[in-house]
Amino acid sequence: MSRKTGIVKDERYLKHDAGFGHPESPERLGATHTMLEAPDMAGKFVTIEPRYATHEEIGMIHSSSYIKLVASTAGQAFVALDPDTATTPESYDVAKLAIGGLCNAIDSVVSADVANAFALVRPPGHHAGVSNAAGFCLFNNVAIGAKHAISKHKMNRILIVDWDLHHGNGTQAQFYDDRRVLYFSTHQYPYYPGTGAIEEIGRGDGLGYNVNVPLRPGADNYQYVRIFRKVLYPVAMKFKPDLVLISAGFDPYYKDPLGGMKVTSDGFAALTRILMDVADRCCMGRLVVTLEGGYHLTGLAESIKAVLIEMRDGTHVSDDTLGCMEQDADNRIDAVIQKVKDQINPIWQVF
Repeated sequence: MSRKTGIVKDERYLKHDAGFGHPESPERLGATHTMLEAPDMAGKFVTIEPRYATHEEIGMIHSSSYIKLVASTAGQAFVALDPDTATTPESYDVAKLAIGGLCNAIDSVVSADVANAFALVRPPGHHAGVSNAAGFCLFNNVAIGAKHAISKHKMNRILIVDWDLHHGNGTQAQFYDDRRVLYFSTHQYPYYPGTGAIEEIGRGDGLGYNVNVPLRPGADNYQYVRIFRKVLYPVAMKFKPDLVLISAGFDPYYKDPLGGMKVTSDGFAALTRILMDVADRCCMGRLVVTLEGGYHLTGLAESIKAVLIEMRDGTHVSDDTLGCMEQDADNRIDAVIQKVKDQINPIWQVF
């Protein structure tokens, strides 16, 4: 029996345009919408209507002065906020809609209207800081989503898993001393934004609640699965999240123009299954995915399709299959895995 999976899908997300030739283009979601409208996908998902986030919700993460700065770009033809990040007339509204879409997805999962959900939103968010735009991101969607779950739904343990090619420096910074949020990131390193070293494990109350697995170019499905099963899964099972959030960047895809990884759509489905298993064991399956990067249009649509099918149990990557994938990983990844374990095991004591 399939699970009821929700999707946040709205044509208004195509109205943000970061400029001619920019990789974070409206065509990214255009290709995804075309995939969802194909006969083998149409009608299989519950549509979750987005809404505009309030100033107060955005202010759970961002400074008032920064919110006003982004708001001031509304209606302006083009405003560069950093070398990689710009706005056009409707960007501010679209960014508020991205946050509201994710928050509504979280609400729908918590209320059990759907079993899990994927917020197909843009612009992405995980690089945005308290007072700055960065890396194509205006507001930090997933960080605000986590704060929304904490404030509205009184949750105390949120797991954020970020498999984007680039390290989510904005998300890490927000929760670096906060043990209510366990942030786990796999990312190409060294690469933009330059953060995400193994030694960055949080501080104060959050010590050990920030886990980075920096990777050299060339990591494939098998290495990612081994990392998730050997590091993430045991820590997540001890943390026992109330909700699992995924910052799903699909730029580790093997043909992505901005990256050097070798993950395929099947690999993303396998990672999704591991996190569904965590959610099933810890929080009644409550899992919400939000879109981050991914710039190969065909690969993005194929990968999102594979994740969505997995989420609704249209296919099921079995534990045996995951075990075989883990065993087939290039054992050179074990040195990185061991270094990560050495950093965090004094806190978690699960290895």
